[in-house]
Amino acid sequence: MTDAPNPVAMPRTTALALQERPLRSLADILDKLESSARNESVSLGGALDEIGMRSYAPLLLVPSMILVSPLSGIPGLPTIGASLIVLISAQKLMGRDHVWLPDWLKRRQIKGHRLKSAVNWLRRPAGWIDARTHQRLPMFVNSASNILTLLVIISICLVIPFLEILPMVTSLFATAISFFAIGLLARDGLFTLIGYIWVGGAGYAIWRLMT
Repeated sequence: MTDAPNPVAMPRTTALALQERPLRSLADILDKLESSARNESVSLGGALDEIGMRSYAPLLLVPSMILVSPLSGIPGLPTIGASLIVLISAQKLMGRDHVWLPDWLKRRQIKGHRLKSAVNWLRRPAGWIDARTHQRLPMFVNSASNILTLLVIISICLVIPFLEILPMVTSLFATAISFFAIGLLARDGLFTLIGYIWVGGAGYAIWRLMT
């Protein structure tokens, strides 16, 4: 005789399956971020645990999208975000199967309502991008190209702390990182190419601003 299904275990199993479902879109990532913002304050470690510490592309997208949002105006946040992106990118280059972060970084807090506001602000552009991503231009997302992309991301992040007094400028570079991360997530070489073009345009704009 077959045992009757456990009414308690079934919802739990379903919840675990949903939690472990691979993140394949910006909407998925925003849903996870919104879920982490249910408390008054959100730790960086708690938000990233919602994403999954083995998911490199989504983990790169989270801080870059936050730095694109109005949260980039919070003093110190661009430097923290850049540090996080460097750590994630470097460990991806090293071939680690999951991301390690120092405790001091994981303990950094952000107000839950601010994170929710940023998520809501990002919903519309994220939906527009999700509707237009698919696998193409594989020469920009193969193994060799991804190594170059990660090195470029690290190079950008090393500059961001020096530009923190100009929030709009850090958002420009964070936008480029977001394009790169979308390319890695969706295996869409077009977004990687757009990222390189965006970096070139942002660099030129800053050069003109300083000369």
